Amino acid sequence: MDEIIKREAVYLWYYFDVQFRQIFFYWLWGMLLGSTVSVFLKERIHGAFRVLGEKRPGALGIFAASALGIASPLCMYGTIPIAASFSKSGVRDDWLAAFMMSSALLNPQLILYSAALGATALAVRVASCFLCGAAAALLIHCFCHEKSFFSFKGFEDPGSRDTDPNLPARYLKNVWRNTVATGPYFLAGVALSALFQRYVPADLVTKTFGGNEAFGVLTAATAGVPLYACGGGTIPLLQACLADGMSLGSASAFMIAGPATKITNLGALKIVMGAKRFILYLVFVMIFALATGLSVNFFI
Repeated sequence: MDEIIKREAVYLWYYFDVQFRQIFFYWLWGMLLGSTVSVFLKERIHGAFRVLGEKRPGALGIFAASALGIASPLCMYGTIPIAASFSKSGVRDDWLAAFMMSSALLNPQLILYSAALGATALAVRVASCFLCGAAAALLIHCFCHEKSFFSFKGFEDPGSRDTDPNLPARYLKNVWRNTVATGPYFLAGVALSALFQRYVPADLVTKTFGGNEAFGVLTAATAGVPLYACGGGTIPLLQACLADGMSLGSASAFMIAGPATKITNLGALKIVMGAKRFILYLVFVMIFALATGLSVNFFI
């Protein structure tokens, strides 16, 4: 029995070490980029969004808002108070939807981290997240144009945590907060990936998530709901799944449904949407994730 345990430990350490070496620098550079954007560029990004609201470019502003949401380094709980301040300054709800949706799905740190999945997967992730934000906003623009979609009552513009007057110290403090916030998820993701590669047969992954079948895409989108806790933690698992035969469409569906239904994001969105619109949000996310996965499998 002891020999079996030792042998399995050696195998698991091998898979863990390989995965860690493959992905560590993507995580590290992504974290450093996220801190750079947060410390040096966050105010400029949010200022650009306020300027966009003042210029009022019509429906075209939706696409700019979605792009700015991706550029923002904030999580959903950080984005909603900012969106509340934008709303008070007169920014339209459809633009706010684009900004909040794309911000929940992607950020500069996760963009660089997702490069570990390959150039094609990275391009698909960026494009699909951008389009998801734009699609959510267009629906609000078409069906709720004369009504208020969000209720930001009680939300105040949060104070920045990056206040140290010494710029290098401010940056290092942000890096440390990023490390504490994402490091455990990164290690847990690598460990889960090692277990997955050791004990889950590759042909099972191919049968479940491979090919162009709608079932695999739907299963991946559904699995993203309970499995997605942090973007950093899912990249190692997705990398292992793709290597074992998961289709890019299934991975794309997972990368949409997962962050959009992360429990912390849902808690924040429920507050500003109300029950009925919150249900519509969930339906939209699952339909968009499924459509994205099927489209990726069909065209790529």
